[in-house]
Amino acid sequence: MKLFEDTELQYLLARLHNNDERAFNKLYSTCFRPIYRRVFSLVKDEAVADELVQDLFLKLWQNREDIDPQQSFEAYLFTIAQHLVYDHFRRIAKNKRLVARLLLNATDYYLHSDILLETKESRELLQKAIDQLSPQRREVFTRCKIEGKTYEETGLELGISVPTVNSHMTQSMKLVREYLLKNQDIALVFLLFFYSVSSIIPDPDNLLHLLH
Repeated sequence: MKLFEDTELQYLLARLHNNDERAFNKLYSTCFRPIYRRVFSLVKDEAVADELVQDLFLKLWQNREDIDPQQSFEAYLFTIAQHLVYDHFRRIAKNKRLVARLLLNATDYYLHSDILLETKESRELLQKAIDQLSPQRREVFTRCKIEGKTYEETGLELGISVPTVNSHMTQSMKLVREYLLKNQDIALVFLLFFYSVSSIIPDPDNLLHLLH
């Protein structure tokens, strides 16, 4: 990610070093969205992402005299962001309600994407949840979610209406999510997968502690 030309960045950092708020505002307005997108992709919570990015820019201002203009500024920002995300998850480990919220956000995010199907472990995890569904809901969920068929195609194959397919999918997603959330061994695997696809992989011992 290259947000500035080298000469412009050097100029802004020099001004920032001299307490120039306009230079800070320029850096903020240019860098906020890319950093926010990265942080949100990790925490899956808009309010948390916004708070962490605001903290990042506060640290940037507080440490403005220590910024090395010879080092990558973008890498510097993303390093701060990753440390803030780590700290966020450490706080979560001490709070059961935040743990539940993390699991809920992560589960919802991945159930509404195809990312759960990308590894053997995640497919097996999802299959355990699917096995808890009634036969018809299992058929509908498998066709729509696993095989990627449309609601119309699924309805024609099973001889049911599109609204019925939609109803089965809504209930199936709810039941699968509840299964993942209430089974701690499943949740542990899920969280490990969640972090790994987000490129932040925590210590499994911390996750075990987090889930007990």
